Amino acid sequence: MISRQWRGLARPSRAGDYVEHLRRETFPQLRQIEGFVDVAILRRHADRGVEFLIVTRWASIRAIEKFAGRNSEIAVVPGGVQEMMIEYDRTVRHYDILE
Repeated sequence: MISRQWRGLARPSRAGDYVEHLRRETFPQLRQIEGFVDVAILRRHADRGVEFLIVTRWASIRAIEKFAGRNSEIAVVPGGVQEMMIEYDRTVRHYDILE
């Protein structure tokens, strides 16, 4: 199993919009992909905004590629989400889950 992790710093006034975007658009899309396992939204308040860490779990890198494309380490950040962010990771981190 693989954990895919992405970090973004949202504008304080747009943090709620970002969570809604995830729940209404991204997560339903992910749930339709064979090999997607689950997701967690982690949030904390930071000096300049609201920091999010999105952690998804997948059965395989092939499953991730169905969402992210062949270069699965490039972050999938739609234009509308980019506008909500102060800064965000352009790449993601993948970790093998050992336990």
